[in-house]
Formats: sequence, C-alpha cells, structure tokens
Amino acid sequence: MPEPRATFVPVVGLGLAAGTLAAVAGAKPWVVDPLLPAGSDPLGLVADAGEMPLAMALSLVVLACWGVLLVTRGAVRRVVAGLALLASVGLAITVVVGMFTLPDQVLEAVLESTTRTGDTAVTGWAWAAAAGALLSVVSTTLAVLWVGHWPEMGSRYDAPGGASGSEATPEDPNSLDLWKSIDEGRDPTE
Repeated sequence: MPEPRATFVPVVGLGLAAGTLAAVAGAKPWVVDPLLPAGSDPLGLVADAGEMPLAMALSLVVLACWGVLLVTRGAVRRVVAGLALLASVGLAITVVVGMFTLPDQVLEAVLESTTRTGDTAVTGWAWAAAAGALLSVVSTTLAVLWVGHWPEMGSRYDAPGGASGSEATPEDPNSLDLWKSIDEGRDPTE
C-alpha cells in the first residue's frame, strides 16, 4: 500500500479531473434520435429528454467538496470527504438510472413531437459521464481513507484573530494606533 501522504496530489488530481469530466458530460445529451430530421424538434423536447441534469449537479457538488477539502483541517475535512463520497455514489447511481431510462424518454418525446416512431442512440457523453462517475467514486473513497494523513494548510491562512477568538474593538489602543498610522500614510504592518 502506498504511503497516504504521497497520494495527496494524484488522488486530488484524479478527483478534480473525474468531477470535471462528469460535470461537462452531465450538461450534454446522453441519448439522441439519430434519425430525427434537422429542424423537426424546434422546442428541443427530444434533446431535453435525452439529458440528465442531476448528473451535472452532483458533479458540481463533488468538485465543491474537493475545493473545501483542500482548505480545511481535522474533523471538517473528514466530513467533507464523506460528503464527496456520497455525492459520487449518487452520481454513479444517476448514470446507471439514466442509461436505462433515457432511451424510453427520448422515444416518448419523439412520438409526442413527430408522427413517426423513433430510434435511440447512446452518445459518447453518457460513457464519459460513466467514466467520470466511476473515477469519482474511486478518488473520493481513497480520500475518505487517507484524508487524515494528507498535508493541511498552515494556520497562517486562518482568519486574523481566529486562533485567540478575540477581536480588536475600535476602542482598543492598538487598533487606534493602526488607524492613525494609516491616516499618516505609514504602513502599519512594517
């Protein structure tokens, strides 16, 4: 088994790539009617029937989780990794359901919008979404397992005063001195 700390960059890179692939594929039609004449679907009913917008939404949740995972520490980081895994599993389920239900939806839309029977074809976007979902499940599972061993951002990136829990009040002489130095054109951080 590889050292979990050394897996940080590859797993995060894989997760971001998988989430991006699934998000782009989720915005495209997965099932189309290849025999539908051009211009015979002016309202886009057939095209809309072949899409699965839930896949894009779940992919964006996974991508957001990766972003949060990079800037958090401790228990929050573990919870976000678990949320990313849940969203990835939901994405995989959505892809499977879409592969089975979208062809029938496209056929129904063709019958409603035209007078002919339809035919369906699964596009490459459906397979791209499936690959993105599978890789997303793998990467988020690894994140859940190894997130406790990954490097974290230092506390210097925390909000000022976040560690002590006290905020400077306007009456605080230090705060007044800072404002006076700014008014005088000096940089108080020097």
